[in-house]
Formats: sequence, C-alpha cells, structure tokens
Amino acid sequence: MGVDDLIGEAEQLFARLDNLGLPEKVKTLNRLRRMLHDRLPFNREPVDLVEWVPAETVTGNDYNPNVVAPPEMRLLQLSIMADGYTQPIVAWPTETGVEVVDGFHRHRVGKEVKAVSKRVHGYLPVTRLNPERTEREDRVAATIRHNRARGVHQVDAMSDLVADLVKRGRSDSWIAKELGMDADEVLRLKQVTGLAELFRDREFSKAWEADHG
Repeated sequence: MGVDDLIGEAEQLFARLDNLGLPEKVKTLNRLRRMLHDRLPFNREPVDLVEWVPAETVTGNDYNPNVVAPPEMRLLQLSIMADGYTQPIVAWPTETGVEVVDGFHRHRVGKEVKAVSKRVHGYLPVTRLNPERTEREDRVAATIRHNRARGVHQVDAMSDLVADLVKRGRSDSWIAKELGMDADEVLRLKQVTGLAELFRDREFSKAWEADHG
C-alpha cells in the first residue's frame, strides 16, 4: 500500500468524525493523536503531542514564582485573542485532570476571557511532561526552568521554593543542576529566607551578605 492509499483511507476515516458530537470528536482525535505520537521518533518530545482537554480539568499549581503584571497580562490576552493559542499549556496528570507546570496565565485567559473560552469551546491545549518526572520537586524544577528561560521569576518566591526543596532533602548540587543555577545563586536564595536550618549541613563565610536590591 502506497502513501496515497494510506492518505485516502485516513480521509475516509476522518470524514466519519463529522457524525460525532464535539466531546466525542475531541476525545477520538486525542486518541488518534496519541497513536500517531507513539509511532513517531519524536515521542520523547512533549510538544509532539498537544491535546485539547476540558478547561475545568486544568488546575493551576501552588508554587509558580512567576507573576505577570497587568499590562503584560492584557498583552497576553490580546495575543491569544488575535493570534490564537500558539503555545500549549505544559501540564502534569492528576487524579482529576492535569496540573499546570508552565502556562498558568495562558490557562487563565482560556478560562476567564469569555470570547476566548467560547472560541475554543471550553477546551485548552495541553502537552504533558515526560512521565518519569513523577516527584513534586521535579515539576517545581520544570516550572522554574520555563520561567528562567523567559527571564521571569520573583526572588522571594524562588527563595521559598529553594527552601522547600532543601527541606525535602534535595542537595545544593541537585538544586543548582535542576534549576539552572550556580552554587552562589543557590546559596544567595537560601540566605534570603533567613532560615538557619537551611545551612545546618554547610559552612559559609559570615562576611557574605544577600543582595536584596
């Protein structure tokens, strides 16, 4: 069977989708996308599989250190309204749906802006992290990497996340590697918290002070 024959059969199959209601059509297309994704050499790349999921099944996380100012938020809304969704929401599966790893504000626009929600029929475009990223700290690290790659994060929120990772038993070297920092930056963020317990296993110069500027 040649390529044209396969395309012809696919066209006949897809034509049958027109007889389905929207929820069944979306669910079926998502399953077909997953089948194609599994057969491609790009199946380790999350962006290769973008699915549309009901917006109410997408929830924000409780650790994102990125805060978008109102002007930037309005610009994001304008961008999605004018250009459509050009980036999916990066998420992690939960028992009830998915939790946002990156794209919290894109997910808010899709839920809260009526014109956008109506246009996408109450769905949101989602891609999932690779499944081995199972621990909460893995997802925290992924969120921070996405934020830092764009140059957006809050120092206080970042220091709180670093403190949480330390308390969860992650070493300074793990934090530096996973968050794309150097050792001095990890130390600086630990000291911003003012929590002595974060330094119980480390000696450092008392002459060094955190830069709060």
